Amino acid sequence: MINITIYQVQENQYTGFRMEGHAEYAKHGKDIVCAGVSALVINTINSIEQFAGDRIETVTEPDLVVMTVQSQPVSSAAQLLLHSLVLGLQGIQSEYGDRYLKIKFKRKQEV
Repeated sequence: MINITIYQVQENQYTGFRMEGHAEYAKHGKDIVCAGVSALVINTINSIEQFAGDRIETVTEPDLVVMTVQSQPVSSAAQLLLHSLVLGLQGIQSEYGDRYLKIKFKRKQEV
């Protein structure tokens, strides 16, 4: 299962996320849940770097991606991109279920 934690300083004000695990929806290379989640996560990181201009910190390891916006306050562009990520993840979770993807929200102190 993929576990996603969305970090926020208050409701609907996101500062980053942590993704870990594998969906195990299908065999390696055929797992559309993992592919969809990975595409959303990677695109969000790349888009924040390219278009928002916020300073971010990322950690990538096998089975783990963590991204935290270091710039405070988080720009409106980065907020929009993080909201888009959440929308996409919730769509995947709704379509495929909690067995493959769990999303939780965690309050985190501002950086």
